[in-house]
Amino acid sequence: MRRLIARLVRFLGSLTGRIALILAVGILIASVGALLIAEQGRRGEFMRIRDERVIASALDVLDRLHRNPAATIANLRDGRLVGAHFVERQDAVPVVEDALLTSMLASRTDMPARPSIARAPTTICQASDPIRERPRAAGIEPMMLPDCWLMTARVDGRSLAVAIDLPQLPAPPSWTTDRLFLFLVLAAALALSLIVARLATAPLRRLSAAADAFARSIDAEPVLETGPTDVRAALATFNLMQERVRAGLIERTRILAAISHDLQTPLTRLRLRLEQVEDEALRDRLVADLSATLAMMKRGLDLARSGDSAEDWSTVDLDSVLSSLADNAAEFGHAVRFTQGCGALVRVRPDALTRCLSNLIDNAIKHGGDADILSRRVRGTVIITVRDHGPGIPAAMLAQAFDPFVRADTSRSSGDGTGIGLTIARAQATAIGGHISLANHPDGGLEATLTLGKA
Repeated sequence: MRRLIARLVRFLGSLTGRIALILAVGILIASVGALLIAEQGRRGEFMRIRDERVIASALDVLDRLHRNPAATIANLRDGRLVGAHFVERQDAVPVVEDALLTSMLASRTDMPARPSIARAPTTICQASDPIRERPRAAGIEPMMLPDCWLMTARVDGRSLAVAIDLPQLPAPPSWTTDRLFLFLVLAAALALSLIVARLATAPLRRLSAAADAFARSIDAEPVLETGPTDVRAALATFNLMQERVRAGLIERTRILAAISHDLQTPLTRLRLRLEQVEDEALRDRLVADLSATLAMMKRGLDLARSGDSAEDWSTVDLDSVLSSLADNAAEFGHAVRFTQGCGALVRVRPDALTRCLSNLIDNAIKHGGDADILSRRVRGTVIITVRDHGPGIPAAMLAQAFDPFVRADTSRSSGDGTGIGLTIARAQATAIGGHISLANHPDGGLEATLTLGKA
């Protein structure tokens, strides 16, 4: 239940959830409002039909009284006129005149009877019912009580009271109290709001996915520019931004490459001149410093190029790649072992994966003296681990270990590192959609973990 509530809160916190909520509330308010208006109209039509029935009966009785007063009064007194009968003591009947019906009746007759109509108790109309009090056989229910009205009029100079009873019309049922109907309205409102919200936020999700892909790799594919005009304009702007950022990074790499190339000539001349130094110890130190400078330039250029890769994606046998890296390192006398495989086929950029793992292995050899390589699957995700058996690094420095030119712990270094090996490894991992993390192993040493997507 808590997970469901948490998911609902997260959904309502999203743009899709908020749009869906606003639309659902708006649709419900509009639907219920329309229902109430329609119901008022139905009730108004029901009252109009009921009033018309009363007026029609009253006009019929008045017409009979006008044409043949004596016979009509006799029929009313004897109950021989269905739907109307004579009331002897109208003063004893507690009624309140209905002004609307009285006005309608007066406007439809030109007789000098001056009639008026009032709602009367049902007992007035049922007083002369011959079968009302009779016993009933089993299964015979009493009839529904009629609507009762009392009409008064002056005929031949005297006041007469006539009770008019009409079969009761059942009021139309209210839609707003129908649970099934309200449930269908609510379900339709929620479904429609969710569909509209997802359609409205689909371009935003596409843009978010494209931004995430661009953050992982500078060579991400451009976003397909489809949809409404304003959406297409936003996507086109995003694609233009990608192109400009990519062009800027490529230009930066070219500048660094040009600088590196131009520096090689004077540095080579400098090396030749250093060879002429007579002091052998001084000459060796100077040449070593110059070699370190050249190596640092090369690594710096590698770092600049690490995020720029035009390599195509392909599917590779991961265990084969790991085994080859371990064998290559072992040929140079390093204690590198491939201890466990998972048999996964992964879609990556092969050169980027190899450069990433090579940097991790080199880092393990340099700072720990050896490396154990293993791979495994966890819920469809491929995890590659490179572990050394060295002293590890302080936990507080783990987060800074991937920063360029930062040495997490100088005690782990032999002094010839540049501090960008892990930075390059992370850039290559990002280029293939992976993620690298570092942790000190409980049994000693540093453990680098590369997590790839589903195999």
